[in-house]
Amino acid sequence: MQTRHQVLLCAALSIAAASLVSVETPRGASAKFYSDDPLAREPETQDASGAQEWDIDLYWDLLENTFGKPGDPTPDVRARNVNTIGEVPDSNWFTNRIGAKPLSIEEAVKGPINGAGPAPGTWLVVRGKQSGVAPGFTIRDREGQTWFVSFDAKGLPEAATGAILVANRIFWTLGYWQTENHLVHVRTEQLEVSEEATIKPLSGKRRRMKLADVEEVLRRSHRGPDGSYRAVAARALPGRVLGGFRYYGTRPDDPNDVVPHEHRRELRALKVFGAWTNLVDMKAGNTLDSLVTENGKGVVRHYLQDVGSTFGTGALAPREYDEGYEFLYEGDLVWKRLLTLNFYMKPWQTIDYEKNPSIGRFEGDEFEPAAWKPRVPTAAFLRARADDTFWAAQRVMAFSNDMIRALAATGRYTDESAAVLLGDVLMKRRDKIGRTYLTAVNPVTDIQMDASGNLTFENAALEYDVARAPDHYRVIFNRFDNATGESTPLGEPVNATEPRLRAPRGMPSAPGTFVMARIAAIAPEHPSWAIPVDAYFRRSSKGWTLVGVDRLPRTPVVQVARVQ
Repeated sequence: MQTRHQVLLCAALSIAAASLVSVETPRGASAKFYSDDPLAREPETQDASGAQEWDIDLYWDLLENTFGKPGDPTPDVRARNVNTIGEVPDSNWFTNRIGAKPLSIEEAVKGPINGAGPAPGTWLVVRGKQSGVAPGFTIRDREGQTWFVSFDAKGLPEAATGAILVANRIFWTLGYWQTENHLVHVRTEQLEVSEEATIKPLSGKRRRMKLADVEEVLRRSHRGPDGSYRAVAARALPGRVLGGFRYYGTRPDDPNDVVPHEHRRELRALKVFGAWTNLVDMKAGNTLDSLVTENGKGVVRHYLQDVGSTFGTGALAPREYDEGYEFLYEGDLVWKRLLTLNFYMKPWQTIDYEKNPSIGRFEGDEFEPAAWKPRVPTAAFLRARADDTFWAAQRVMAFSNDMIRALAATGRYTDESAAVLLGDVLMKRRDKIGRTYLTAVNPVTDIQMDASGNLTFENAALEYDVARAPDHYRVIFNRFDNATGESTPLGEPVNATEPRLRAPRGMPSAPGTFVMARIAAIAPEHPSWAIPVDAYFRRSSKGWTLVGVDRLPRTPVVQVARVQ
């Protein structure tokens, strides 16, 4: 049997390029599955060394996402970078970790850390801060390593730095590329200003940086009782930095970036991950692309570079009361408040937050996952479907209480009640996410079939105790023709009260043959569970191998990998 890559190599002889996208393929047009399905790694076969640095106008990005609808206008498009079993392959966008393989608490706590923090001794300030509002600057330690240093705002000890440290590890554990962040304590006497250092003040004219500029940054930062300034030092990214990425479209100078970003599941999933952590500042300015070398060629790696705008505090102050509950602009609300002389109230306006200056305004009792909103809706956020949010919710639910407690402790809060509060709220919000999204679609997962035809599966809603068991499961087994897409029922539907049953007689046994099990869960309180999940198995000499899962939609989907 041909592999997907062999098929694509042949296709390259007659077409200039294809895209790594999911395309709706008419029955009979091509095989649904190839011998290397499901792909575990997203093909990034092209050399992207020609990619150049670009600047994304953040004001235009704000306006475009607030008032426009950028990206593919086609409604209800399935994520286009999932493999045949509905999972996101590893790539320079995302690495499967929690929920996809065993991950220890120790690994989550370590996160992206690969070495020690800045070398002790004198630090040379080489540049002022280039983006963001938090006080900070760029330094080079005595070993020549560059670090981006961000401080807590004056009067808000441990708030910004704690959020950065915890969120950095959470998003690494979820699977995103993250910067390597270290907690440091900075003293004025260890800082020197490089003769080449420059700064661009509000006047807009770049000039040489002076010691007074460094002192001004420190005046806006919180100074500890011992005279030092707590900060986070982020190691400079490997490779050549190219600027950020948008949440729609593709990067035109990266030949591997062929899936429109609004159709990438890992970006759509931020609707759930953002709600869990209250990542309200979801914008291009908090992303970063870097050109790195892999297997002798250049590839672009995509970082969620700044996830510190999380939980209940921002860089300079606690969250505004409406953050997480409303977009920056919602026309209907403006008119309602205008016509009612601002007496029109929403539930968030009466929330009584537990007061903790290091955590800010972060709660889980009134939190409603499906109603959560970032400051500005991105194209990926708006296009998230029920299968995307189900996928994301499984990963959130995989964070155990012990892991959440350990991650909250990485904020290194002096007041232990801050870490306790943060952990409590994350657990409450996690559980609400499970009840909201794991019950919205048929929650059948982990489908397997042994050589004898014993079918087993899990129910994610039951696994995480967010719903009651269905009355029963109904499974229809089908012989599946991989070449034509035709399916033929094998006997009558099989009913079972437990997620395990035996296939009917007459199952094919020749290597290379396929069967499809259409699995529905019958639960009156969850009508959507009756919409079946189709599981496809390929026979080999060793037994049955799962090669496909269609949760939504019913239309066959074939993955096509880019070649040239």
